[in-house]
This record gives sequence, structure tokens and C-alpha cells, in this order.
Amino acid sequence: MPVIAVTGHLDLAPATCHAVRTALDAYLAPYPAAELTGASCLAPGADTLFADAVLAHGARLIAVLPGPDYPAPYATSAERAAFDRLRAAAAQVLVLPAARLDPAAYVAANHRLLLLADRVLAVWDGRPGNGPGGTADMVATARTAGLPVDVLWPPGSTRTGGRRS
Repeated sequence: MPVIAVTGHLDLAPATCHAVRTALDAYLAPYPAAELTGASCLAPGADTLFADAVLAHGARLIAVLPGPDYPAPYATSAERAAFDRLRAAAAQVLVLPAARLDPAAYVAANHRLLLLADRVLAVWDGRPGNGPGGTADMVATARTAGLPVDVLWPPGSTRTGGRRS
């Protein structure tokens, strides 16, 4: 059963969210639902879109949470509602023991995702990252580990620049 772990930007523009979701559905289509597991940290943006697509596909979802206080306090009420819904729908929830939600916590969550994964799907604009724990860092770590990385960034996609990812 293949496990696909997602990494991606938090700050997708609204029009980009629709394009990414359409691309995610097409990406997952070749995988039989009974044989697929998606792994996600359930962060806003790409992670949430991927988790929703995995569940809509009828596949199994594993949630990897950086710490018991996740999601971070900056989550909006809509983001918190999506997180709660997806966490409840996950077949398995792994909560890491981070005392603080800092870059080290996100690096640890990414590492756990990579231990689960057979491949990584990156919803990524291809630009260098802002440091450890973000999308570019996860892509580099996955590639160094020899995992296949599929990059999904539909034409015309943009970011709002509102959050680090």
C-alpha cells in the first residue's frame, strides 16, 4: 500500500486553492483507493487540500501533528474547524511530543512523515525556503533520503505571502 506524504505552502491564494485541489484529484486518480494512504500534518493550505482530496478519493489518511498544542494559535476559526474535521476523519493520528511549535517541531514532523512515506507530493512553487521545517526544506530532505518527490504547482498559481511555509 503506497503512502504519499504531502508538503506544501500554507499561504496559497484563493484561486490557487481551486487549481491545486483539481490537480490533487487528478494526481490521486491512478491510485486505487483501497491501496493508498495519504500522510499530512493537516496545516492550512496544501496539507488540508491534500487531506481533503485523499478522503474524497476514499483512501486512508494519517495525520502527523508536530505537538499536542497543534494547530498553532494563529489558526483562524475556519482553519481550526478544517483541522478538527480532518483529524476526526483520519484513520491514524500521530502526535509528536514537541513542547513548543517552533521550526524544530516542524522538522520533527516532516521527518516522521518521511519515515512513513514511499513518495512525497510537494505543492511547491520551487523557490528556496525560509529555513528548517518548511516546504523547500522537506523537499530537499526527501530527495537526500532518496524518496521520489512529485512537484505540483499548477500554471498561474500564486501565494499570498502571509505565512512562512
